[in-house]
Amino acid sequence: MAYWLFKTEPHEYSIDDLALAGSSGAPWDGIRNYQARNLLRDQVALRDRVLIYHSSCSAVGVVGIARISRTAYVDPDQYDSTSPYYDHKATADAPRWYRVDLVFEALFPKRVSLATIKNTPQLSDMVLLRQPRLSIQPVTDSQWRQINALANAGC
Repeated sequence: MAYWLFKTEPHEYSIDDLALAGSSGAPWDGIRNYQARNLLRDQVALRDRVLIYHSSCSAVGVVGIARISRTAYVDPDQYDSTSPYYDHKATADAPRWYRVDLVFEALFPKRVSLATIKNTPQLSDMVLLRQPRLSIQPVTDSQWRQINALANAGC
């Protein structure tokens, strides 16, 4: 099993929205960065665990955990000309974009802020700090444990 950090803008789709999707889970769509796409398509595996990170908001940080419930499949939005994720270069024979499905696992008792991550020496080598705009990122076992410890500290 591998660990990941998936970024989302909570005004678009939050961890609360994922929780409301229930046990059937929800598609993680809208990925339009080639590096993130390659990670989704080639490395993210069934039952991998995911840190959900809220970005572009007043309370930036890791807010909870999800699990991969379906591995990469073609994102149909790339073919829909009415979708904001439409890609006129994508074809059925040569899809460009993929998505996975996630299932909510847990809301953290407290958010692990970006400032906390930056100020925690054990997390200094996180991809989040080196490539802050990448929306799908690998997380090491030790980073996973540290984030979880910070989220549950004092609870």
